[in-house]
Amino acid sequence: MTLKPLRGCEQRISVVGTTGSGKTTLSERLADCLGVPHVELDALHWGPNWTELDPETFRAKVARIVQRDAWVIDGNYSAVRELVWERAQAVVWLDYGLPTILGRLVWRTVRRVIIGEKLWAGNRERLWTQIATRDSILLWALRTYRRRRREYPRLIAEHANAHLRIAHLRSPRAADAWIARLGSLQGIPEDCRRHL
Repeated sequence: MTLKPLRGCEQRISVVGTTGSGKTTLSERLADCLGVPHVELDALHWGPNWTELDPETFRAKVARIVQRDAWVIDGNYSAVRELVWERAQAVVWLDYGLPTILGRLVWRTVRRVIIGEKLWAGNRERLWTQIATRDSILLWALRTYRRRRREYPRLIAEHANAHLRIAHLRSPRAADAWIARLGSLQGIPEDCRRHL
């Protein structure tokens, strides 16, 4: 897989990676660095009581958002991927090891339960549901981890996605360093600086 690295002037960026890899956290930092809006696909997809938005309405919402001039969108929803990637200028792929992802996921879930954090549409996570049932977020991460690692190189290599620049980040440390470099404006071509 040949990657075209980001130049630093991209204004429409898709952030992907396995559940628990830190897509939303990195996307918020990236959007802040670039001064563009952040959109979390989970917030569009989930309604009250963990009901999923019907596919047509979900696609319509995403289609409107991607027409904007600038954004950072995070999420792995295959139902809207082509809408997002068609308009995106870049993809940031958080490709961390499974122990890192599972550790982050457990910590995030426990923290959310302890503080009673409200998520999209007022939903809250419940420890038992998230860890020990068929709907477990940990089980979902285990089921999708290998699939995503096979899927993203293939998707990135598709002709329809040849326009995308790619940041393939393999660890939280690499992500922190990448954001710091992007935020510093050092080495960014002059023609890109006006977009930041």
